[in-house]
Amino acid sequence: MNRILLVEDDENLAFGIEYMITSEGYTVIAAVSMEEARRALKTNTVDLILLDVNLPDGSGYDLCREIRATSQIPIIFLTALDEEANVVVGLDLGADDYMTKPIRTKELISRMKAVLRRNHKSKDEVREWRSGDIEVRVFERAVLKRNQELLLTGMEYRLVLMLMKHPKKICSRSSLLNHLWDMSGEFVDDNTLSVHIRRLREKIEDNPAIPEYIITVRGVGYKWNAEVIGR
Repeated sequence: MNRILLVEDDENLAFGIEYMITSEGYTVIAAVSMEEARRALKTNTVDLILLDVNLPDGSGYDLCREIRATSQIPIIFLTALDEEANVVVGLDLGADDYMTKPIRTKELISRMKAVLRRNHKSKDEVREWRSGDIEVRVFERAVLKRNQELLLTGMEYRLVLMLMKHPKKICSRSSLLNHLWDMSGEFVDDNTLSVHIRRLREKIEDNPAIPEYIITVRGVGYKWNAEVIGR
């Protein structure tokens, strides 16, 4: 049974969300502030966090930043801020998804399930991927270059993992979008994908202008252009 930390100070909204996701079989831990959320994380094992941006004692962005410093627990932002800049900030901080209010509960359940599936770690999966000087430690959800950990967003991490799982093979833009969101792909458009690829290259490549690992196949998609060893 998945345990969900719901950080939301709107009492009516929190009640409605808790009622719906509890009826789907999830266990809900509720918090109305950053401080309550911190305490909950210290005393509970949590599988996913639903995080409001505007909280009475601070910004959910700051709490997300704190969490990402030590953990890769999946995070979905819930907020009334629907401008593109706010969405990008949330995703760049490492959030796995972003929903604007009013929240459609059925869509929320669908996105929660998708995020949890993406982050599920099977005992049978590969523990580590190596390619040149890049290493992905799957169980730690960490990417290293020359033994130095790279600070990647959740989206960037999933991009690396998908590309490395299919070395020397073209991953179409549509397949990347569908995989990343495990849905229809409508929540990320082509331009957003291009931005994530560019930022990922800046972290992975020695010279992003002449990439060795992440190659663009014009009009089709991208491929990891190096041998990969999994173990």
